Amino acid sequence: MMGDVHITETHKEVVNMMGYGFGMGAGGWIAMAVFWIGVIALVVWLVVRAFPSGRRDDAAAGGDSAVAQGETPEQLLDRRFASGEIDVATYESIRATLRANRNGK
Repeated sequence: MMGDVHITETHKEVVNMMGYGFGMGAGGWIAMAVFWIGVIALVVWLVVRAFPSGRRDDAAAGGDSAVAQGETPEQLLDRRFASGEIDVATYESIRATLRANRNGK
């Protein structure tokens, strides 16, 4: 018989010991998925950090948009006082501090 292949019991044991034919199992697939998701997330994070978007201004980053537009500290103070954000005493105190710092330079 030409096409007959005989696999002995010893051959089956060697194959089983080496892990052939059994696959990774559910734990292996889950670990591999978590690993590759982590690698992809790391690459995306690195690309985003390396190439920041030009659309974001200082206001979006937590800064004041008026300062980003070239408003001086005095103009900002005047605007806040005019809108009622600060009272007269605070306005005068900050204004005096700004003048002292400008003259002190």
